[in-house]
Amino acid sequence: MRTFLALALLVGMAACAAEKPRVMGPAEVIARGFKIGLMLPDQTTPRWEKFDRPYITSSVAQLCPNCEIVPVNAQGDPAQQGRQLDQLTAQGIKIVILTPVDARGIQPSVDRAAARAVRIVSYDRLAEGPIDAYTSFDNVEVGRLQGQALVEAIRARGRKGQIIMLNGPVTDPNSAEFKAGAHAALDGRVRIGAEYSTPGWSAEEAERESEMAMDRLGLDTIVGVYAANDGLAGGAAGSIRDSGLPPDTPLTGMDADLDAIHRIMLGTQTMTIYKPIQPEAQNAAQLAVDLGAGRPIRGTSTVSNDTEADIPAMITKAIVVTRSTIKDTVVKDGFWTANEVCNPAGMRSMCAELGIT
Repeated sequence: MRTFLALALLVGMAACAAEKPRVMGPAEVIARGFKIGLMLPDQTTPRWEKFDRPYITSSVAQLCPNCEIVPVNAQGDPAQQGRQLDQLTAQGIKIVILTPVDARGIQPSVDRAAARAVRIVSYDRLAEGPIDAYTSFDNVEVGRLQGQALVEAIRARGRKGQIIMLNGPVTDPNSAEFKAGAHAALDGRVRIGAEYSTPGWSAEEAERESEMAMDRLGLDTIVGVYAANDGLAGGAAGSIRDSGLPPDTPLTGMDADLDAIHRIMLGTQTMTIYKPIQPEAQNAAQLAVDLGAGRPIRGTSTVSNDTEADIPAMITKAIVVTRSTIKDTVVKDGFWTANEVCNPAGMRSMCAELGIT
């Protein structure tokens, strides 16, 4: 009898050992929730903390109410961002939304994260390494739209001369794409007298570079400034003002920063690029939740970095904003309220003229 019981026990134990742990389906994973790391690059550009973080947080909450966003900001320091990714993965976080400070410099940390089965959504900038998904804008098209607007503004003034070109930093992969698109629109149509890759998207450095170019080229030859974003445009606008160049010297930008909207209203900046952040953030949230739940990833296209090919990507269309379209773009979408646009005393008459109420 004892022998029989022992055999039965052994058989039972073997059967239990052979059973595989139950795998939860996507719906159950989402019902339980999980943590998502949100890695933003800096606070120099206002959009990251003012718009991207709350939009992503609210979008994730709609898709996965019990999911938790764990946010960090690298403060423009690529080494710190690498440490932050290592720390998130050490905490057991398996899904990360990452906007790299330095797309190539982050790769060792991305490699280490992938080795721990961490899934990464590269957000707005394409990180190097084994990432799983990407969402951003058509950055080459953004640069082309900026360059085209600059050419048209210069031609409208009937002047001939040179432009100053202020590109973004070489550590940001988007900078090369903005630059390529801008050159496609500018080359053969205007002469580029001076060109810089401004480190850290620094407005102060852009102002210094603009001043150097003006001193070297001569004020009477300068007919416009290409600035890759509104921070650089702010630096260039300061140089234009202090140098004595005409205040309406054509000047581009990107990001639809509030200061840039005010400059456009006053005529000291020609245009900006409005990148609707909410749909981009919604895309990031969807990709992150799908990855966490084990659902298939679907993109509108694919992209490749130096490590991976055919990365699923969701691309959002960018929009040109000029003085006449402020009301029907950034104000209509609620990116900026009419009160925010019109509240400074000097803007009220401009808002009345443009029908912004």
